Amino acid sequence: MSAAGLSVTRSSASTRPVLAAIAVLAAAFLSVPAWASTDTLRLLIDIFLYVALACLWNFLAGYAGLVSVGQQAFVGLGGYGLFALAIYGGVPPLLCVPIVGLAAAVLSIPIAGLLFRLRGAYFAIGSWVVAEVFRLSVILIAPLGGGSGFSLPARIAQSVGRTPQDRFTAVYLTTLALLLTIFAAIFFVLRSRTGMALTAIRDNELAARSSGINVGRVKLIVYVVTAFGTAMIGALIFLQRLRISPDSGFSVNDWTALVIFMVVIGGLGSFEGPVIGALVYFFLRETLSNLGPVYLMILGAVAIGIMLVEPRGIWGFIRARRRIQLLPLQLRVVFPRKD
Repeated sequence: MSAAGLSVTRSSASTRPVLAAIAVLAAAFLSVPAWASTDTLRLLIDIFLYVALACLWNFLAGYAGLVSVGQQAFVGLGGYGLFALAIYGGVPPLLCVPIVGLAAAVLSIPIAGLLFRLRGAYFAIGSWVVAEVFRLSVILIAPLGGGSGFSLPARIAQSVGRTPQDRFTAVYLTTLALLLTIFAAIFFVLRSRTGMALTAIRDNELAARSSGINVGRVKLIVYVVTAFGTAMIGALIFLQRLRISPDSGFSVNDWTALVIFMVVIGGLGSFEGPVIGALVYFFLRETLSNLGPVYLMILGAVAIGIMLVEPRGIWGFIRARRRIQLLPLQLRVVFPRKD
């Protein structure tokens, strides 16, 4: 749209080159199973899964303002759902992934009805309590292994791939497809009318309500979509590991605390921030994890340092200093060039 020489657009000079680079990178990742070892595939699967978790948590907290510390509930539900369907229902493991995602999305609706009555810190605590209820409930279910958990039988694991390399390749390609789908879904939602509503809610929820935005409906959509994606990620996490227990499936440290760390250091409320934060975390983990407790102290120091120096995160710092926006999400006015 234009008026008096002005134009309104979302694109920038960097949009097409960035999209082309993403396409090339995706094609390169598709070729990885042809030459990579099992260890390399395992590391890349971990990175993809954590990047996906970070993007979804950022979508939930950074845009909808729903700061949840209970997303491990859906990770655990996804893992246990896959094991239960594969073992007791005879469903192929990879087919279980979207099924448990849909089940978690449906289950998230009554959970949202309960949690949305809470605000701020009470919502965060309530989400953690819900996750703990799920963890304790699973402990009481004997067919799911009780407190010790259970493993995926070898015959089911071999149905995914006859050798470990084949199984990791199948899980890797499924994880890559899921990550790209999550990227695309979040990107197009944020560029839609719903994305504009989310931006308004993030900036000022009261003003958004006054403008006629159905805040509750928008937040519910985000919460359900996030639950759907998080459960599928949980299913893939434990399909890779072949074993699940209540403590591992519903771990607040592994599936929420680390994810919050990635989003905060990368840049909360930005599309690129969670990806940068996840890459920084894995760089630190791969180079410093052999230091034992010192490694955890360094992670804490990095998080505190970044929050003190630049609360907007690494990407916020880069964007402010260089005025770079790789994938513009908001409308902007372009002024005509002066001759």
